[in-house]
Amino acid sequence: QVQLVESGGHSVQAGGSLRLSCQASEYRSSRTCLGWFRLSPGKEREGVAAIDSDDGTSYPDSVKDRFTISKDNAKNTLYLQMNSLKPEDTAMYYCAAILECYYSPPTLRASNWHYWGQGTQVTVSS
Repeated sequence: QVQLVESGGHSVQAGGSLRLSCQASEYRSSRTCLGWFRLSPGKEREGVAAIDSDDGTSYPDSVKDRFTISKDNAKNTLYLQMNSLKPEDTAMYYCAAILECYYSPPTLRASNWHYWGQGTQVTVSS
């Protein structure tokens, strides 16, 4: 089991930047994948970044070169740096985890992920 709490969501103008954080509770797993997903009205949940225990990463084309996922293992904290934000990035952003994860590169398919946070809202205005 792992609990996930996101923070850092805010309203920004297009072209701006935000950094989201996800604090994870203590968990026992040597092979954990952590990821960020987003959900906006009328759309399916979309994976925007994932990182595995070997620091391998995955991004969809829609955010590649703009978003960067990273983690601080000592603090059990996951980050998502979002630059050059666009109005279409507006969504609720969720942190997710897979314990005993063997996807390489880490999967962005939401149905494969087991643990979810409550989300943090990001709004980008034009």
